[in-house]
Amino acid sequence: MFVLFKKEIGSFFSSITGYIVIIVFLLINSMFMWIFPGEFNIMDSGYANLDSLFIISPWVFLFLVPAITMRLFSDEKKSGTIELLLTRPLSDFTIVFAKFLTGLFLVLFSLLPTVIYYITIYYLGNPVGNLDSGGILGSYLGLFFLAGIYVSIGLLASSFTENQIVAFIISMILCFVFYFGFDSISMLPVFKKFDSLILNIGINEHYRSISRGVVDSRDVIYFISIIAVFLFLSKTVLTSRKWK
Repeated sequence: MFVLFKKEIGSFFSSITGYIVIIVFLLINSMFMWIFPGEFNIMDSGYANLDSLFIISPWVFLFLVPAITMRLFSDEKKSGTIELLLTRPLSDFTIVFAKFLTGLFLVLFSLLPTVIYYITIYYLGNPVGNLDSGGILGSYLGLFFLAGIYVSIGLLASSFTENQIVAFIISMILCFVFYFGFDSISMLPVFKKFDSLILNIGINEHYRSISRGVVDSRDVIYFISIIAVFLFLSKTVLTSRKWK
């Protein structure tokens, strides 16, 4: 599995696309947090916190993660190497999990430079260091789980088709539906009696909860369960090639 993981990482960084994706993510966050005036601008808010990062990032991830995951299986299908990959002494789930870890690692790699934001607001605080580090750590944990779900969704989308653009679009739509779609559905009058249940199916409710810095086991179980479901579906799609 490690060999496949290493190969995927090398393949991603061997093209300029990988660097562009990460640079765009950091650029968008930086522009809203430090340059554009408004509610997300840290200097305008007057508070030493990273709330803006954790509000903006899920929306930026809607484009970043599909861009990272769109090639994980679709490229293998298009080039014909998927058949060679399936003949290796690796189980289907091992292949899926290695691809998942690749996508998750790349997303986390793009988040790493945001530590600079933390250091900056640490010294901007009055007095220095006057910020809720525990809450920020909890928010990062929420972003990690959110990235995990997005990657698992993107992996499933990539397993459907050999066209990377189609995989990107499918992934982006599914991520949006799971992040914000259930919130919108719960507000419809016809679902008023089930609004709480519908909200809990979506990602946003659990992401908001864990982003407050309170790590609830129910939220953790939710994220892990959704990731497991999409990985299982990806494994099922991969296995179905052997049935033909």
